[in-house]
Amino acid sequence: METTQSQPVINPKLIVPFVDSVRSVFSTMVGVATTVLRPHIKSTPAPCYDVSSIIGFSGSVVGMVVVSFQKEAAEKLASVFAGESIDASSPDFADALGELANMIAGSAKKHLGSDANITVPSVVIGPAHSLPRLSNVPCVVIPCKTPVGDFAVEVSIKQINAADAQ
Repeated sequence: METTQSQPVINPKLIVPFVDSVRSVFSTMVGVATTVLRPHIKSTPAPCYDVSSIIGFSGSVVGMVVVSFQKEAAEKLASVFAGESIDASSPDFADALGELANMIAGSAKKHLGSDANITVPSVVIGPAHSLPRLSNVPCVVIPCKTPVGDFAVEVSIKQINAADAQ
């Protein structure tokens, strides 16, 4: 008997808040038009791009969200966000990108349950880095395009039921 591997089931209620959050944060806080493309399941552990802002989730929702940027787009978006020129060598670069990820995760968190908590952002800069994820949780990539370059929001979270927590 041949067995087929089933596709992971993704709860849209865990993804839609991030799509809405990206649109809101980039229009109001960054002032950059952002086109959100169709989300899809990711098959590799490597982030989509060279700069990653990482936010962990705990409580009623566990896992992580990574906002992954093309380096050039990251520099331009950080500069627009900060209101001054910032390049990747600046100490403010990681802070600006971490804050963007924090705002995206924080805005989405409001719709994920009152017991969801987020961590302080971490930023990894450099090509070919890898981020470990929960092995039993699929990663959904939300590709985004802006006039200054592309980025992606990688959502790898799951809800924890009270019975699971015991």
